Amino acid sequence: MADSRKNKNRCSFCGRSEDEVGFLITGMNGYICDSCATQAYEITQEALGAGKRGNTTKLNLEELPKPVEIKNFLDQYVIGQDDAKRFLSVSVYNHYKRLLQKDGGDDVEIEKSNIIMVGSTGTGKTLLARTIAKLLHVPFTIVDATVLTEAGYVGEDIESILTRLLQVADYNVPEAERGIVFIDEIDKIARKGDNPSITRDVSGEGVQQGLLKLLEGSVVNVPPQGGRKHPDQKMIPVNTKNILFICGGAFDGIEKKIAQRLNTHVVGYSAVRHTAAIDKNNLMQYIAPQDLKSFGLIPEIIGRLPVLTYLNPLDRAALRSILTEPKNSIIKQYIKLFEMDHVKLSFEDAVFEYVVDKAVEYKLGARGLRSIVETIMMDAMFEIPSERKDSFVVTLDYAKCQLEKANMARLQNA
Repeated sequence: MADSRKNKNRCSFCGRSEDEVGFLITGMNGYICDSCATQAYEITQEALGAGKRGNTTKLNLEELPKPVEIKNFLDQYVIGQDDAKRFLSVSVYNHYKRLLQKDGGDDVEIEKSNIIMVGSTGTGKTLLARTIAKLLHVPFTIVDATVLTEAGYVGEDIESILTRLLQVADYNVPEAERGIVFIDEIDKIARKGDNPSITRDVSGEGVQQGLLKLLEGSVVNVPPQGGRKHPDQKMIPVNTKNILFICGGAFDGIEKKIAQRLNTHVVGYSAVRHTAAIDKNNLMQYIAPQDLKSFGLIPEIIGRLPVLTYLNPLDRAALRSILTEPKNSIIKQYIKLFEMDHVKLSFEDAVFEYVVDKAVEYKLGARGLRSIVETIMMDAMFEIPSERKDSFVVTLDYAKCQLEKANMARLQNA
């Protein structure tokens, strides 16, 4: 028995025999067990990560995309919204210049200009953010404000915003401190009551108060695994001074606040002339910071979002372009889906006009286009992969028949 134990292969690191471990990996002059190999991997990753955390991507102003180039890139994916694209392009480019600013010389320090984009649902706020993320040379993440609550309540802590940015930057802290965060649905944390702090507003005003330190720029202790679920974890300090925040929200109903403000400026006979100069179909273009305050954002938050831009409601021409023109347009996506089944899909031009008419009627913006096209194509997507057809043409009669069968009128009340 003693001889058999002596002859067994052993791990050269921990000394355990092959019976005491999962398996042994054979080398030139020794062995390593699965447990020691795993530990060696973890130590290596930790050492490499520590070294990587001290490095940041080198930015060169000459190589960075200029505002015009950024806008041209956005034009390939997003139809219209030129004002919002220009604001976004300039802000992102200025963010790069802030990161490249060298200390010394004069005392001029370029401050960041956080942005807030306002526009009704389906106009392209989130699409703009997702598209610009493809072009950036810095970490970028999109977070949703609807899940945030004040610390100590059910939901996500405000610091979880930075946890996402750290994850995107592969926990490289200096890299994350130069990143860009898009906070979607910012209007959902509006103050619930007209008077501040009568009752505890844990998902409204409480979240806004917590966001102040992030937007302004301060050192925040970020839980690497997110939230209070791991209370013993080691916190990572992140300085938000150089993180650019872009906020977006639909602010449903803010047009009424804008209309009230515009009407307060007129008295007497001049009222008729003043009202005639206002485009009532697009009140969003007259938005001002005081409208955001009336909606429920606290003045401190508005002050930390100095760049205010709006997205125009989509008219018929814009919806028609969205359907077919962008690189990832809805129609191109369906053509690609059918192409994977070796089926050539085509549409009559009259179908596009019909889909746009229905989208205008249902007032669902660009998302309404997808709902309508999905309804039209559902039966074809179900049947054609099994029928081994070479081609399929969507005619106007087929589209009308499919919509009537699906009772799309229900969307009008959605």
